[in-house]
Amino acid sequence: MRIEAGLKQTDVSERLGVTQSIVSKFESGERRLDLLEIRAICSACGVPLADFVARVEERIREVGHARR
Repeated sequence: MRIEAGLKQTDVSERLGVTQSIVSKFESGERRLDLLEIRAICSACGVPLADFVARVEERIREVGHARR
């Protein structure tokens, strides 16, 4: 999502007021996020939360079909 928005990790970190290493950790899955953090990240990337959730649901369906 960040890359599609043309943003660097440092761009997102500045918009969120966190360090670049925090952005790296949640992108790599090393750090879990709560819903409010996800909402803030979506906002920083210019993506509506509902669109993000729809994308996650689609990927979950794709993985489910791949495992069958």
